[in-house]
Amino acid sequence: MDAPSERTRLKRMNKRAKYDAETVHGILDAMPICTVGYVFDGAPFVTPTLQWREGDRIYWHGSSASRMLEASENAQVCVNVSIIDGFVMARSAFNHSCNYRSVMVFGTAVKIVDSAEKEMRLKNFTEGLWPGRWELLRQLTEKELKATTVLSLSLDEASAKVRTGPPGDDEEDYNIPVWAGVIPVKQQLLTPVDDPRLLPGFTPPKHVTEFKIG
Repeated sequence: MDAPSERTRLKRMNKRAKYDAETVHGILDAMPICTVGYVFDGAPFVTPTLQWREGDRIYWHGSSASRMLEASENAQVCVNVSIIDGFVMARSAFNHSCNYRSVMVFGTAVKIVDSAEKEMRLKNFTEGLWPGRWELLRQLTEKELKATTVLSLSLDEASAKVRTGPPGDDEEDYNIPVWAGVIPVKQQLLTPVDDPRLLPGFTPPKHVTEFKIG
C-alpha cells in the first residue's frame, strides 16, 4: 500500500512502513498516550496527552488555557503514538535495536466548538476506556465544559512503523560468543487502589477490575 502523502512516506527502514488503516487503527487503539508536536511563539514543543480514535479521526483534550491546545487549533500538528515491545540485543552495539509499533499523524487540528458534540466526544473517550462509567459520574457542569478544549485530527495522513523479531547482525558476527536475543516488554496493570476518602461499602466496579489496554 502506498503512503498517503510524501511527508508520511518512511525514508529510512521503509520496509517497516505500514500504511493500511487496520495497522494504524490497531496501534492507536492499543495506546492512549500520545505526544503532540506544534509550534508556539516560533519555538517547537512536544506535549504528552491522551488520545482516542473515533472512525478515521483522533481526538485529544485539555484545559482551555493550555498553550498546546491554543497553538494547535487550526494549525499544522504532528501526533505520535509509540509502543515498545522489546529490547533487541545484538552481537554488536551498532545492531542493537527495539521491537516497537508506532504511528505518526500529520494534519490540521480542528477545535470542537459545539458544546453538545464536545460533551459527546468526552463521553466517548471515557466509555472507550471504562464502559459504563459515564452514567455513574456527576454530570459535567457548563463551567467544566467551557474550561475543556477538544481537538480533532483526520487520519488521512498517517503512517505506522513496526519492528518485530530477533536482532539483525552482520553475517560475520554470528559466530561471536556473546548472548543475543530479545528482552520482551509488556505493559502491566496492577491491583486498583481505593481512594482513602471512598465512601464505605464500595468495591471497584467491573470496568475497573477488568480494565485493559494494549
